[in-house]
Amino acid sequence: MYHTINEFLRDWKYEADATLGMFNALTDASLAQRVSPEGRDIRMLAWHIVTSLPEMTKRVGLGIEGVGEHDAAPDSAAVIAQVYATAATSLREQLLQTWTDETLATEHDMYGEMWSNAKTLSVLLVHQIHHRAQLTVLMRQAGLRVPGIYGPAREEWEAMGMPAQP
Repeated sequence: MYHTINEFLRDWKYEADATLGMFNALTDASLAQRVSPEGRDIRMLAWHIVTSLPEMTKRVGLGIEGVGEHDAAPDSAAVIAQVYATAATSLREQLLQTWTDETLATEHDMYGEMWSNAKTLSVLLVHQIHHRAQLTVLMRQAGLRVPGIYGPAREEWEAMGMPAQP
């Protein structure tokens, strides 16, 4: 749980940059990749990550710029990445302009439960990480290079002249 806005923003910068790096690795042709006929494809999974930002943060009084929670998913990987970058920056700016460390203790109804703003920020981050992990599977299936986030990916080991780790 976060105690200061700066604690969250430090984590947000790393995680948002990692998500943007994954989005930048997508291609338009890869957007249709899915695990199963009833599962989300890359396009919808990536777009869910993007639209979760305004959906969750509006419940705590923030207004994310660049995307609405009900906006249709674009057919362009580059547009998905650009919209995400705008929304991620907007979240940072909104927090710096409107919240204080004390605001983190304020509670709001989130999906029928009372969550502190600190918990909401934590869940927002973990939610993004969860779906980003799903995205790595689809990216591998689509033949895309998956960027390492918490350590080198297979291709990154090889680029360092080391055998890929199993």
